[in-house]
Amino acid sequence: MTEENPLLDAQKKFIDAVPFRAMAREKKALEQTLGMTLYTDLKSPENSPSYHRAIVEGFLVNTEDTREASEENPVSFSIAGDVSPGDEFCPGFLSGQAVSVATGSIIPEGDYSIVRMWEAKRDGNNITITRPFPPRFFIEEEGCEIKQGSVVIEAGAVLSPAYLGAAASLGLETLEVASPPKVTVFSSGDEVIHHSEEMRPGAIRDCNSVMLSAAVMEAGGVPDFAGIMSDDFDGFVRKARNALKTSDMLLISGGTAVDGRDFISDLIRELGDLLVDGVQMRSGRPLIMGVSGGKPIVCVAGYPPEALRGFELFGVMAIKQLLGRNSKLGTFTK
Repeated sequence: MTEENPLLDAQKKFIDAVPFRAMAREKKALEQTLGMTLYTDLKSPENSPSYHRAIVEGFLVNTEDTREASEENPVSFSIAGDVSPGDEFCPGFLSGQAVSVATGSIIPEGDYSIVRMWEAKRDGNNITITRPFPPRFFIEEEGCEIKQGSVVIEAGAVLSPAYLGAAASLGLETLEVASPPKVTVFSSGDEVIHHSEEMRPGAIRDCNSVMLSAAVMEAGGVPDFAGIMSDDFDGFVRKARNALKTSDMLLISGGTAVDGRDFISDLIRELGDLLVDGVQMRSGRPLIMGVSGGKPIVCVAGYPPEALRGFELFGVMAIKQLLGRNSKLGTFTK
């Protein structure tokens, strides 16, 4: 253990035992994937933009026709047509002619330039320019933003509104995402009662199950509250073992020590491998972690603020690891 940072040591030992990208992949409609994790790199099926286009409003001319233009030698063009966004092609035109273009209009291949509106003097159906223009001036080339086959979104990314917009702009209807892990949530302790029950002397309302279930959803998992477990070791083992058959992760709050026994530590030993048995940090004693068949078991304090903090330090990274996201280790607090 690193004396300077026992938390990072504990996190690394734990996360190294949790399989990366362990969840199955599924294909879902674009509109249903917000907040989910992309399973594989998303490669563009096409160039973007998919055609050459004007990035200013003005007049399309042959570049060669502008070479001799100057204040002393103005060059004139007749307007032969126009093109607007949505038009499938730009009308053809000859030397000495121009086409009126709007921003976003399709532009053909070739030695053309766009004269910005304010750089041309218009007189009816004619324009005059007084300087030369470089080839492809103010023309955005096909594929300049995204090349066909290039990675647009990397695997493991959390799908944000911006990412979904990018996918939609490429004509995609579905995305391959990681199935969210099912996380079975337990509260424990003989004194713990359901949060809706009437308070009685000596009891503690269970707010952890609601709070931690919400935290699981926020982290990308699907919570399944399995109830409040009494301080019955054998019964808890049976319940937890059954939960592991259908869940991807266990999350337990409270019950760290009962009648002098390391209750949760012994529970994990019964289920699988005990990896972290407390952390040498403030309020770190209840942080107990293990795995069973590659499935993480995260045990946190019963005191709600410490329960949430423990989940943020260990539970969030476990869910990220299962989903194939990049886990960021927490910050050590003495």
